[in-house]
Amino acid sequence: MTLYTCPAGTHGASAPIVKHPCGVAAKALDEAGHTYTHKTVGGFKSVPFSRRGKREEIKALTGQVDVPVLVLDDDSAIHGSAAIVAWAASHRAG
Repeated sequence: MTLYTCPAGTHGASAPIVKHPCGVAAKALDEAGHTYTHKTVGGFKSVPFSRRGKREEIKALTGQVDVPVLVLDDDSAIHGSAAIVAWAASHRAG
């Protein structure tokens, strides 16, 4: 499986006030015991035009450009940190 994140990567899940969604998704997968490939896509949601031309891979896979996105081994995709956290909690590895 592959976790696509913004340039913040898998960091930010332990931030004191606002937790970064990409980091939250990665932490949930780690805590559930999953191994995954991590791919970073360019641009940030809050920076206008920074994503332009940098997220075609995810758009081709999922039809949208927001991250985090988890692409499972069967090529199905899970969008958003809340959905990825829920999936990881109900699909523990091992």
